[in-house]
Amino acid sequence: MAAPDVIVIGAGVVGLTAAIAAVASGLSVTVLDREGPAAGASAGNAGAFAFTDILPLASPGILKKAPKWLLDPLGPLTVPPAYALKIAPWMFRFWRACQPGRVAHSTAAQTALMDLSKAELEPFLGATGTASMLRKEGNLQVYEGEAEFKASLAGWKARADHGIEFRHLDAAGIAEIQPGLAARFTHATFTPGWYSIADPKLYTLALADHFRTIGGVIERAEVTALKPVDGGVEVLSADGRRRRAAQVVLSAGAFSHRVARTLGESIPLETERGYNTTLPADAFDLRTQITFGGHGFVVTRLSTGIRVGGAVELGGLDLPPNFRRSEAMLKKAQAFLPGLKPEGGVQWMGFRPSLPDSLPAIGRARATPRVIFAFGHGHLGLTQSAGTARIVADLLTGRTPAIDIAPFSPQRF
Repeated sequence: MAAPDVIVIGAGVVGLTAAIAAVASGLSVTVLDREGPAAGASAGNAGAFAFTDILPLASPGILKKAPKWLLDPLGPLTVPPAYALKIAPWMFRFWRACQPGRVAHSTAAQTALMDLSKAELEPFLGATGTASMLRKEGNLQVYEGEAEFKASLAGWKARADHGIEFRHLDAAGIAEIQPGLAARFTHATFTPGWYSIADPKLYTLALADHFRTIGGVIERAEVTALKPVDGGVEVLSADGRRRRAAQVVLSAGAFSHRVARTLGESIPLETERGYNTTLPADAFDLRTQITFGGHGFVVTRLSTGIRVGGAVELGGLDLPPNFRRSEAMLKKAQAFLPGLKPEGGVQWMGFRPSLPDSLPAIGRARATPRVIFAFGHGHLGLTQSAGTARIVADLLTGRTPAIDIAPFSPQRF
């Protein structure tokens, strides 16, 4: 069997979207994944295309909240004691990325990638037969009292400066959009440009099916190393097999840095462990996604149920899950949405691949231009998948990328 033009490592939403874009550019493509399509964060995320979410997690605002949050082991942001020493260098880089000048740089880069991703999304959905899965129900960010609302206004001004539509609401306005919220939420902001997908796992599986119908190949393999060779790249897997391709795209989510290390790249990728509980579809009459920003979680209506999840646990890939975090968010959701029925839920934990400045790594490897990195999207893998795929396809075919990708350089650290 002839070697493909491209091997994509990773069958999550970013990898599969990039693989489809590569086939559309005339290339033969094989996707390798250690577990198969939609096995990781692409299955259990909140299903949002959060194009208005341009502000990096690394920001002065998070520095103000972090000390309080870190004191609560079940709160919005936590570092398990067993992992604290290991993550210290990443946290230092995160702190540096919170400086105002760096935040402005990251926000501009994030906005460019968001704009590209939004422009590419609906044509991509149409081409892959998944357009019927798109929802345009917006997002409601809610606040407990005047002080929390006022603290958010600087962030909304930054969004307004970038042309993002939103409107602030009082209690009556909240009830019009989403009845049933607890009276403690006195203010809110609604962003109509926030889209979602019917179910992120079903969407990613549909992309895998489409990829196969257009000639793509998906194989299960745990990639352990990459090796530049004459005319291409050799891909080594745990079973001892060696594959070759003219080019490789590394998009293996939270495991990407381990593979990149075999090319001599030291990329400070860390793992935000996300937790959620998916309740039956009749658990609540949810009309828009709700973000409880002060508590670090969202409630989302999917075609398969009501998903309560979020928060950040910086705990790496190897510690066992702490599902008390899922239970704590569900308990809060019951208090915030008094009509919510908490029975019959399914818990989940997954790995979000995150870099200290909240921007992904998109660009060529230092060791060889034949390897392209596309990972580290944090909470925004689904959101930025179509834009990332466009950039990857441009790089694979020698075209000038649609936006300036210098801010996303894998070597920026």
